[in-house]
Amino acid sequence: MKDKQTRPGSLSAPKDRIPFSQLAAYGAGGIIPVALFNIAGQLVGLMGNISLGLSAFWLGVILIIPRLWDAVSDPIIGHLSDNTRTRWGRRRPYLLIGGILVALFFVVMWWIPKGPMVKSWFPTESGFQWFQLSYILVSLLLFFTATTIFEIPHGALGMEMTTDYHERTRLFSAKSFVGNIFAMSTPWLFALANTEAFRGTGGNEADGMRYVSLLIAAILIPLSFWWFFILREPGFVKAVRQEKTPFWKDIKLVVSNRNFVKLTLTIFTLAMGFNFVNLLGSYIPIFYVFGGDKVAGARLLGINGTIWAITGVLAVFPLNWISPRLGKRNTLILAILLMCLAQLSKIVCYNPAHPYLIIIPTMLLSAGMLFFFTLGSSMVGDICDENELETGHRTEGSYYSIYWWFIKMGTALASFVAGILITVTMFDQTQVTKTDAFQGNIRELQARVRAWEVTGNKPATGPDIVKVIALQTGEALTETKELIASLEKQADKKSNRKKEESAAVRNERNVLTQEVLTSARVTSDELTRLNSTLADREFLIGESAIADLAKEAAALTLKVRIEKARISSYDLLAHLANASLKPVSQRSERSASHYKRLIETISEAYEIITAIDPTARPAVIAKQLETIESGLVMLKQQTPYTLLMMRVVEIGLPLLLSIFSILFIVRYTLTEARSREIKELVEMRNSTR
Repeated sequence: MKDKQTRPGSLSAPKDRIPFSQLAAYGAGGIIPVALFNIAGQLVGLMGNISLGLSAFWLGVILIIPRLWDAVSDPIIGHLSDNTRTRWGRRRPYLLIGGILVALFFVVMWWIPKGPMVKSWFPTESGFQWFQLSYILVSLLLFFTATTIFEIPHGALGMEMTTDYHERTRLFSAKSFVGNIFAMSTPWLFALANTEAFRGTGGNEADGMRYVSLLIAAILIPLSFWWFFILREPGFVKAVRQEKTPFWKDIKLVVSNRNFVKLTLTIFTLAMGFNFVNLLGSYIPIFYVFGGDKVAGARLLGINGTIWAITGVLAVFPLNWISPRLGKRNTLILAILLMCLAQLSKIVCYNPAHPYLIIIPTMLLSAGMLFFFTLGSSMVGDICDENELETGHRTEGSYYSIYWWFIKMGTALASFVAGILITVTMFDQTQVTKTDAFQGNIRELQARVRAWEVTGNKPATGPDIVKVIALQTGEALTETKELIASLEKQADKKSNRKKEESAAVRNERNVLTQEVLTSARVTSDELTRLNSTLADREFLIGESAIADLAKEAAALTLKVRIEKARISSYDLLAHLANASLKPVSQRSERSASHYKRLIETISEAYEIITAIDPTARPAVIAKQLETIESGLVMLKQQTPYTLLMMRVVEIGLPLLLSIFSILFIVRYTLTEARSREIKELVEMRNSTR
């Protein structure tokens, strides 16, 4: 039924209009809930799985724990915000403190301890992974608590900045508008973290995000001060005279409001659907559309995310035109239908032959999501007006905290279920991380080969070339000692390999480990001797002597990186051989063929690495490495079964949840006519006081 309106499509009265300076400042606060909140929910799980090799199931569990904590922290912050009385108002102090804490903990969240040195602290691989999972959990708890400190008072402030039915939608549209403008850059964070400038030569996107996070913090901290000084609280004059209320009384009033319950359940189910799309949708461009190519997949995700953000920005304008004409409830139903259409279009638009068709469902989905998230907050404000008429109190913080918690709970449940579903689809994160490790070793080896090519082209005279040689050998000696320590630790440990790994593979691995360990010890001794020679002779007279030292140093420094690549290539080969024996591959000829192709590729790479002569000319070694690198991307490809199940789940679950959302929202009864009547009655009562 169409909302009955007193003035269809009419503008708000001049006295109810919000000044542009306030509109812009409030809208900028959308950066945190629109952009950063989703980054944490999506990229932490994605990178933890495909970059660190952590279990998708346990990452899903970890992402839901902060939501359970929010069930306590959100209402508490909302209640404290409603009952705070300071010279700066009751909302603005939280914006300053919360904004700064969000910036700091966003950085902390990405500095997950990793590397051989940290790994050596733990007796088993699983112990190291549990340590990383624990770090992620604690940092997420801190980050989301900081987000709560900012967002709950910020959302409550928006509800009291105006009591006009349509002006409130305009205000929350500004929040979505500015938040999505910032979000245009955030989808590129994954791509930016994948660039060598941020991840380093041998690192991956998890390393890159450490430094990207510092850029984000540098933007957020100044903004926090701007929000604190520029925003005003028109409702604070009334709040000062309002008595402070008990916590449980506020919560009871909130959960007993029927319209609020219906609206919240609608947004909750839609938030779950939205996050299934964002979580599983990140895997599909990388592993289905581009066959495991993270760089190409990250580029598509960046472009797709920018299209999402641009559509979200532009959708603000039709929203503010449609909502006054159809009413908020019917506009919300329209948003759900757009989401359903977007999901159905993916059946055709997920196409490896035409990857950019994915833009079509992105635009439909972005418009629908912008509509319902903006309208949801605006409609909670209308409910707060209804509550004020009944109780005489403004409790925007309590209402918004419960509303916001359900959104976050929908996000967390989606993360948890997605983690289970990723496991059910047989996605192999170990395959991806082992390929990353091997790829990193190859890149490091290529970098050292290029360095020796440059050194070989320099005149072999004077101390400068000696310093270059000494620097290279010093770095190589450190790497060699780290490799020896790592291999000795493995040799000393009791075998903790999975039971399904064959005895032949375990024996071959032990032989290889001992062989590389012996070679590394010899290399360490030779590098130590060479370093002593370079240190004792500051000036080497004669080009031939320097040239001989350079050749010896090149061979030794390349040898250690060749051995590291050899170990990592065998690890990947053993893992794929083991994975090929799992039941899912036995039931499918396509899966068996898939593993056969991957094993052939990594076997060839292992043979090339083993055959590399470190004394050969750098140009010859570089050509061998190029041959290996050309086949690395395909080593991240997942089985046909995994790719099919990911698409089925990512398309089907949001459709199912959308049906439930429609069933909830059609029972919402707070129309525009009733909202205007409530406003007039409240103003009349206040004028008589």
